Amino acid sequence: MSFVDRRVETRPSSGEAPFGLNEVFFSRTDSRGVIQAGNYVFRRVGAYSWSELIGAPHKVIRHPDMPKGVFSLFWETIQRGEAIGAYVKNKAKDGLYYWVFAVVVPCQDGYLSARIKPSSKLFDEVRGLYAKMLKREKDEGASPEDSARYLLDWLAGQGYENYHQFAAHALSQELIARDQGLGNQPHARVRELTSMLKDAETLVEETEGLITDFDAMHTIPHNLRVLASRIEPSGGPVTVLSQNYGAMSRQMSDWFAAHVMGKNSNFAKIKSSVNASLFVEGMARILIECDNQLQEERRSMGEADMEAERDILSNLVKEQVKRSEEGMREVDGEASRITAACQIMHRHFLGLSSTRVLLKIESARLTDSGETLADIIDQLGGFQERISRRLDRIGKLSEEIRMLEQ
Repeated sequence: MSFVDRRVETRPSSGEAPFGLNEVFFSRTDSRGVIQAGNYVFRRVGAYSWSELIGAPHKVIRHPDMPKGVFSLFWETIQRGEAIGAYVKNKAKDGLYYWVFAVVVPCQDGYLSARIKPSSKLFDEVRGLYAKMLKREKDEGASPEDSARYLLDWLAGQGYENYHQFAAHALSQELIARDQGLGNQPHARVRELTSMLKDAETLVEETEGLITDFDAMHTIPHNLRVLASRIEPSGGPVTVLSQNYGAMSRQMSDWFAAHVMGKNSNFAKIKSSVNASLFVEGMARILIECDNQLQEERRSMGEADMEAERDILSNLVKEQVKRSEEGMREVDGEASRITAACQIMHRHFLGLSSTRVLLKIESARLTDSGETLADIIDQLGGFQERISRRLDRIGKLSEEIRMLEQ
């Protein structure tokens, strides 16, 4: 053990353990959660010796204030071989506590957990949520599974589709708040992916709105045909044009649904892929910082091999970066396909607009049509304009996503 390891560090007698915003730490466990290695900050913040940590279950640092529902969700996720991020309150040996935002990733035959100090506004909200979860578990006897469902329901009420979406958002917010707190330049890639995720969310909303607009528009040609049958001979020009318009708009709607949102489309994956890449990018950044800090520490890691641990961290970073790149290639391909689809739809709109002009001309020749027929045709014009604007926005969002991906 080095002289630096033997020195006595000043700690408060109660409250929060010393853990700097600039610090990161990690620990690695086997598949059962038994600690295999960690860095100096992990040992120092927890106030344990290496002999007390290596070979001990990771729950040795678990704080009683942590709701069991969080760990239920935690283990369910990592045992599926998926990474996860979560806010966790830990307990040091001397009774002090410390909060972390932890990212946990499957590693060799176990897991590696890397942590930063949380400081975002979201962190305050989550602490309030955890307090409610803990109260339900203690006062109402809620099981860990019920408590986890309560957490997921709360997230759904906040607009998150699933826990993974929340974890990616939380990690990005913590990294952004951390950079601000340290006076660092914002991490460019995290900022870009955060913007890309907002674009992807808006893209989903606009595309679903487009399908809704098409569905609403389908009733108008039918109303035109009904009205035309009263004021012109059977098979008259307005009736025929109405039928043509209805058929064309239906074909356009079906084509867009099939080619953008159909079974051969990855449209639904755009948002989830960007979300996953945001989480992976943030996780890779923390792992890189862990590696850098490990190199700077040059302190004893107990029985663990420092260079071996650095190799593990390096390989994990490479794996995560590769995953992010693969996800972004999928997003780029899908965004490109949507842009092309919007261009095709705009060309179809020329034919639709021409048919509407002919309808207007024919309706003007029907002296008994009154204002009703013209009003209905004007409604078509309003829908066309609305759909055209949506197509423009969808195309623009797709291009912005592609530009951010570069």
